[in-house]
Amino acid sequence: MTMRRTALSPDPRHQPAAIAERLVPSERRRGRGAATNVSGRFEIQAREDFDDGWTRDEAAEPLVTEVTWEKPKSVITRNASPDIPFDRSINPYRGCEHGCFYCFARTTHAYLGLSAGLDFESKLFAKQGVAAALERELAAPRYTPAPIALGTNTDPYQPIERQYRITRSILETLRKTRHPASIVTKSNLVLRDLDILSDMARDGLIKVFLSVTTMDRALARKMEPRAPTPDKRIEAIARLNDAGVPAGVMVAPVIPAVNDSEIETILNRAWAAGAREGGTIVLRLPLELRDMFREWLQVHFPDRLKRSVSLVQSMREGKDYEAQWGRRMAGSGPYAWMVGRRFEMTARRLGFRETPLALRTDLFVKPPPQAKEAGGQLSLF
Repeated sequence: MTMRRTALSPDPRHQPAAIAERLVPSERRRGRGAATNVSGRFEIQAREDFDDGWTRDEAAEPLVTEVTWEKPKSVITRNASPDIPFDRSINPYRGCEHGCFYCFARTTHAYLGLSAGLDFESKLFAKQGVAAALERELAAPRYTPAPIALGTNTDPYQPIERQYRITRSILETLRKTRHPASIVTKSNLVLRDLDILSDMARDGLIKVFLSVTTMDRALARKMEPRAPTPDKRIEAIARLNDAGVPAGVMVAPVIPAVNDSEIETILNRAWAAGAREGGTIVLRLPLELRDMFREWLQVHFPDRLKRSVSLVQSMREGKDYEAQWGRRMAGSGPYAWMVGRRFEMTARRLGFRETPLALRTDLFVKPPPQAKEAGGQLSLF
């Protein structure tokens, strides 16, 4: 008996008319990356904007960024993922004002009762007392040093860092304890901390990666509206390397039919700026991102929507996403293979380091144990 495979019915949420109904008015989301603000997946009630007739003649006001303090119980997050080159990280903030529509961290805002859409980039959380808490964790008797990654979830140098300076306070603690760390950022604000980074680099304790997704300024404005321009990121790579701070490039994420043609261009520009280490990741669409990706394409590149989605699914065995270790970052299939080979061949031709630069752990100076508080407020930093 011959079995006939039945094609899956298209998700009605992905139809252009359904997407159009979810879109937040363009005036309201000006300067933002997400096109919608759908309720979080754990919410019992769904919210949606509609015109009740009373505000028809009033111009919609753009979203304003709100920042809330939170006091974490611990600051070092551990992971045992075999496809991630670090086992611990620190994220100074929840949410990110850069507004990158593709950010996989968007899905974590649902745990706060918020949307992965516009809420993620406008309702931010700053972690209170991070430096003091970090010092306590480093002072624990059983703590052993290994590189701490900054920028694994949200950008440690997003715009609010200019005011809150939490990332700088973390680096000050790491410099004092001579603890190794790596940074991934899209911002040239990292240059503000060149004094600390230079000190750590002299001891082999730090390396920095600038994430560059495109060299097209107009495209970058659509993809990551509040991040510094691509040229400023390349300039930051150059200035860091000139100061003795190893600075590489992350060509990530590679988005089919959007920025996949620029792999070689980005690597060439980064190499000329002094980068000798790099990496790449293909687009990941867990949970809410599967809808948000289509919404973004419908707004900015409706003519590429079908092709881009088709290529994404070709890397995920016909699905939007697969979370399997070893495949979630690189994908599988011919298209994913081609992206990987293009990156590897260009990096090899230019002379990029094939083995990641190792950071030193033998210089670590454990801070003295701290007495427990008897009451009162912790200082912010």
